[in-house]
Amino acid sequence: MKLSEFLQHYDKPGSIILLEGKRNVREEDREKLVKLGNLLAFKSRYMLFRSGNADGSDQFFSEGVAGIDDRRLQVITPYTGHRRKTNLAYDTVALDEIDLAAEADVVYQSKSNKKTEKLIDQYVGGNRNSYAIKAAYIIRDTVKAIGAEGVPPAAFGIFYDDLLKPETGGTGHTMRVCRMNNIPIIDQRTWFQWVEE
Repeated sequence: MKLSEFLQHYDKPGSIILLEGKRNVREEDREKLVKLGNLLAFKSRYMLFRSGNADGSDQFFSEGVAGIDDRRLQVITPYTGHRRKTNLAYDTVALDEIDLAAEADVVYQSKSNKKTEKLIDQYVGGNRNSYAIKAAYIIRDTVKAIGAEGVPPAAFGIFYDDLLKPETGGTGHTMRVCRMNNIPIIDQRTWFQWVEE
């Protein structure tokens, strides 16, 4: 997919694009993530960009978008105040603002991550100890993709992945949730070409 095709198809009112990926970003790739966020915000008119406010990919993509228009940047955070000092978004939705008991699909799809399946129930049940809080990150990753009450779903996902260990961790979970919900995704094997044009 070329950048022009992507923009033609997805630059529409209400279109939400995920920009996220691994915390560990290769030194030589960092500038490309900032450049992509910048390029997409500059070349599009309607797209909103969503991230998870994590260190690494999320931060670099967000810097690029915010450098053009922070009003088009939204982050979904695992709890209120998450990385507040580095949050560049105009709109922040914290997981603890969402009634998870009313979000059966979010809970169900979050449990597809077998490593945190039992923690999801504990967290949704109100347990916020240091072990159960790990579930908040996976639930946040699910909400970023499929949305929740007052949070529309994403239309497309752009990821920076670890190509040596692809689709692992929270990034891998988000990518799988996108696929399960027919949300198209790409990784840097596609979008690196966009920033080099």
